[in-house]
Amino acid sequence: MSGKKTTGERNLMFFSGRSHPELADEVAKALGVEITPTALRDFANGEIYVRYLESVRGCDAFVMQSHTAPINQWIMEQLIMVDALKRASAKRVTVIMPFYGYSRQDKKGRGREPITARLMADLFKQAGADRMMSIDLHTSQIQGFFDGPVDHLFALPVLINYLRGKLDPETTTIVSPDTGRVRLAERWSDSLGTPVAFIHKRRDLDVANQVKVHEVVGKVRGRTCVLIDDMIDTGGSICKAADALYEHGATDVIVAATHAIFSDPAVDRLKNSRISEVVVTNTLPIPEEKRFDSLTVLSIAPLIARAITEVFTDGSVTSLFEGDS
Repeated sequence: MSGKKTTGERNLMFFSGRSHPELADEVAKALGVEITPTALRDFANGEIYVRYLESVRGCDAFVMQSHTAPINQWIMEQLIMVDALKRASAKRVTVIMPFYGYSRQDKKGRGREPITARLMADLFKQAGADRMMSIDLHTSQIQGFFDGPVDHLFALPVLINYLRGKLDPETTTIVSPDTGRVRLAERWSDSLGTPVAFIHKRRDLDVANQVKVHEVVGKVRGRTCVLIDDMIDTGGSICKAADALYEHGATDVIVAATHAIFSDPAVDRLKNSRISEVVVTNTLPIPEEKRFDSLTVLSIAPLIARAITEVFTDGSVTSLFEGDS
């Protein structure tokens, strides 16, 4: 058996789709289990086949899949994996999506638009998921879309632990790239003891990934600015924000983000920008051709493994971020 049992004979089994095997291997190693053997393959027309090669009856199943490109294929694969587990009599299924696909479509900005983040939650609930786990959701309200427990993990401790030794709180400012990330910036500020600034911008509703920077609010002149965000997609927004900070007198700009989507032309933009370092986690796979000298990738696997252990043992996931709870 590839799982791990408690004294009460509860059985943890860890499953992974094909989108990010490196992260799955790291999580399994941190958990002290093996990834449950699974047959995963595509039919000639693109349909996905799933079959578990061990009994999963009565197990506490944790199914991880990173929603990377081609995103629709990997979401569908995870849905099919959940369905197969339920039909094979798994006792409880926890879906782990380090990056929650379609999270940016979490509300109707204009008429006749979908709320696709809600659709995602409905699809996984219908497939048979009992619980959901994700890291740095685009907005916290997405937790309410799923009819069941949602473990919202934060990469902030991982990122801060890396940057703490590089920064002088006396000359550092945490910068939110828009008003929507101010609360996150305040959490960074509380941990590091630094002031907060934010950038006022407007997004072009008719053109994806296009923003216009208007002004910087806060103390940035003569300071090192840590520009934080939940994701970097094409890099246009974060590079414009960095340019605005330099124009307002910042001496250095470091970018810290959780999800490195890096859709083209993100890598070229980041490499050619004045940003001194880009710090991300490995919630999504980053192939060698998308890595560059100023990129630092931190592993999120220990955090996921600890959260899985807390869920499996009926412990407190909140304690990972707020001390004993």
